Amino acid sequence: MNRPLSHLAGYLALPALALVSVMSTASAMTIEKITSPAGISAWLVREQTVPLITLSYAFHGGSSQDAAEKSGTANLAADLLDEGAGDLDSKTFHERMENHAIELGFRVGRDEFHGSLRALNEHRDEAFDLLKLALTAPRFDADAVERVRGQEISGLQRDTTNPNTIASNQWWAAAFPNHPYGRESKGTVVTLPRVTTDDLRDYVRRTFARNELTISIVGDVDAKTAGELIDRAFGALPAKNDLKPVAAVTPRGLGRRIVVTLDVPQAVVNFGGQGLARNDPDFMAGYIVNHILGGGSFSSRLYREVREKRGLAYGVSDSLIWFKRAAVVIGGTATQADRTSDALSIIEAETKRMAEEGPTPEELTAAKSFLKGSYALSLDTSAKIAAQLNQIQLDNLGIDYVTRRSALIDAVPLDDTKRAAKRLFGNGMLVTVAGKPKGLSSVGTE
Repeated sequence: MNRPLSHLAGYLALPALALVSVMSTASAMTIEKITSPAGISAWLVREQTVPLITLSYAFHGGSSQDAAEKSGTANLAADLLDEGAGDLDSKTFHERMENHAIELGFRVGRDEFHGSLRALNEHRDEAFDLLKLALTAPRFDADAVERVRGQEISGLQRDTTNPNTIASNQWWAAAFPNHPYGRESKGTVVTLPRVTTDDLRDYVRRTFARNELTISIVGDVDAKTAGELIDRAFGALPAKNDLKPVAAVTPRGLGRRIVVTLDVPQAVVNFGGQGLARNDPDFMAGYIVNHILGGGSFSSRLYREVREKRGLAYGVSDSLIWFKRAAVVIGGTATQADRTSDALSIIEAETKRMAEEGPTPEELTAAKSFLKGSYALSLDTSAKIAAQLNQIQLDNLGIDYVTRRSALIDAVPLDDTKRAAKRLFGNGMLVTVAGKPKGLSSVGTE
């Protein structure tokens, strides 16, 4: 769950301050590897143009640590970390954040727990103290637990009639049956009521530790002070986590089509299959191929064929997604019920053509130029920089990846993209549809 940042007295002012004006290109960054006095490693980018500090961090162990019958545990814990900690109840904790314009964000992915902090320099000690309390002494008071649980269950109940959520949940459940990756991180209306306070405390105890912690800091701070702040927030955590193993898995159901009938004006389609691990030698070639087919730009094949030429959907795209123990390529679109079959036929034809032929030389050249030029947009604020650097650490790409990335893209030859295209799209797709698509029914069984 991507938890929105809130409770900020300075909400309107901080985004403007967070702009990193001198870092309009990746080459402008100097990334330092630092080690705190307690021995915790982090990456630091010094930015002195604004009196602001931004932190991004991650612990290994996300929703994949949830018991199947209590899915949603990790996400509920994340949503409760700022609802009181230590000797501060929920109201007091929020007031301390608001009075000092401090942002604390917590969210859970399938493999990791992600957190962020942003504060003005004058309030950074207070910010890191509050973060320490949230991570080491969350209260999980009964009234707060039931209030937040109720809010989440209300959202889950709304999702039971949301075609986007239904199509997505069906895809993941069919691709990874009886595996943590197949479960929704938010849980369900059945599992979330089963989560106890002891479950929340057990998740925090097993997950929040120093041994698999990644940290990135961007701001007006030197290495010595940054190290002290790191220890202030994370130094009291246990040395080692206690995670349950997650089995390696590949997506199943390729060739299946699952249609969930829902009385809505549009049908939502999800499609996808086997992806590429982030450390796969073909990953960068696959990344380029995916961009050409449906990577979100207006020039992609799917956008051109489905939207521009035929007007069948407002948008269509696909993405590469990688986890620690699996990788997928997954896409989606929404279209009128009586045109769903047409849109899906085009998507399937284009993915098959890409698998058989790969991209053209002209497409490869254009994609490389776009992917290199657009990267700076992911590094144009302190928050984006910190998040990007943290993901680079999680993916073990090396501290020099930002400067090497363009060369890695340039080095991909056409033959590699053809091979990657076949690997990504040559084995068929799992398709899920939510709505009342005319002329489409479920096909295939697991």
